[in-house]
Amino acid sequence: TPLYSSAASDVYKRQVIRSIYMEQSLRSEKQYGALALLPLLIFLILYIGVGITFTIMGKEDAFDQLPRHVAIMIGIVIAWTCYDRKTAFTKKVQIFTEHAGNSGIVNLGLILLLAGAFSTVTSEMGGKAAMVNMGLSVIPPSLLIPGIFIMSGFAALTLGTSTGAQAAFIPVGVAVAQAADLSVAAAGAAVIAGAYFGDNLSIISDTTIAATNGVGAKMKDKFKMNVLIALPAAIITAIFYAVVGGTGKVEGDLSFNFINILPYIFVLIAAIAGLDVILVLIIGIVMAGVLGMVQGQMGVFQFTKAIGDGMESMFTIFLVAFLVSGLVALIRYYGGIDWIITAMKTKAKGRKSAEYVISLMSGVLSAALSHNTLAIIISAPIAKEIGDEYKVPPKRMASLLDIFACCALMVLPHDSGMLMVEQYGDVSYLEVLKYSFYPVIFVICTIITIQFGLLDRDKKQK
Repeated sequence: TPLYSSAASDVYKRQVIRSIYMEQSLRSEKQYGALALLPLLIFLILYIGVGITFTIMGKEDAFDQLPRHVAIMIGIVIAWTCYDRKTAFTKKVQIFTEHAGNSGIVNLGLILLLAGAFSTVTSEMGGKAAMVNMGLSVIPPSLLIPGIFIMSGFAALTLGTSTGAQAAFIPVGVAVAQAADLSVAAAGAAVIAGAYFGDNLSIISDTTIAATNGVGAKMKDKFKMNVLIALPAAIITAIFYAVVGGTGKVEGDLSFNFINILPYIFVLIAAIAGLDVILVLIIGIVMAGVLGMVQGQMGVFQFTKAIGDGMESMFTIFLVAFLVSGLVALIRYYGGIDWIITAMKTKAKGRKSAEYVISLMSGVLSAALSHNTLAIIISAPIAKEIGDEYKVPPKRMASLLDIFACCALMVLPHDSGMLMVEQYGDVSYLEVLKYSFYPVIFVICTIITIQFGLLDRDKKQK
């Protein structure tokens, strides 16, 4: 029985029941197959294409010329009007609204709003500056970017959530890079990479729980399998960041008040203790506000205003998540997700090809759904069927599902981490993508193990 089995099992069962319900209820009379994915592709092509075009033209804020949420809305309108004309328009809108506001998106929204509030309040009371100065004091300037990567990874490992780690460390990582005159885009990419590295190995992560439960693997076996792939990838990534991150420069007074970093320390300790990330952020906000008021750095209404400003800063990110979730529901309704699963399943011909199919299916679904946990829940039964037929051990199936679902999200322009880096660091998607080494290295390391059977020595299913 895996650790946290009772709570994890309950959460997993609820997710599976919900996904099964969605699979059964979201069906149009006409199934469009690959064409159902067109609205999502149009959104990506419009947003990235316009951004690249204006970048080449030398225009500032190139990716703001066609805002991400506007590009998504164009895709949504196409999905509403160009498919299944026998179905009433109002029903299509209803499908969109019911699933755009599902519990997973609302939970993400709450985390984002509270994370924004925590970041702004800790900044107002001097916490962010204290964390920056402490980092600059402890870590050599030439190792700041790899240091940010490691800190983010540790946070995600203890929190069990990449979103929580990114929300807590992206503002700090960006501020550290700015203070040391380093690349803000590299710092942001390092936080994202570290967050997914830690989340992939965490035994309390929802992706780990979904993957192990979905294919019947033991938590410890999946962890050992992932470590053998993720750790070498992380070490190579840290070396890359040390080489290209820059030497930086540290000037001025680096003194800091230890009291001001207590909210951050609490967040890490509370995460290790297993508290829910939403509760952790609420307590962290209150702690930062109280410490700020006691030290005379803010008043009651400065505190409340900081909370409001922080929440408002996250509205656009929440809006994007809301719109994408609704668009994915329409794509599922028109048969796009079923087409992906069917197309993947028919490609398995042996153990090696089965592992490639499981990996690709998880990655493609994660990118299409913009949700790694849901992608794993949907693909796990298919992965188990394929894996059992071609003698792929459950621990291997669980590892592949988790790895590729996470790697797909790291490079999406509308993933919450990428959006936060763009917002806090005032950088473009392409600038951050240029430093996104970890997902590429992680995938290459995994492909090597598949291609050369490096982790296939134990042929018994475990």
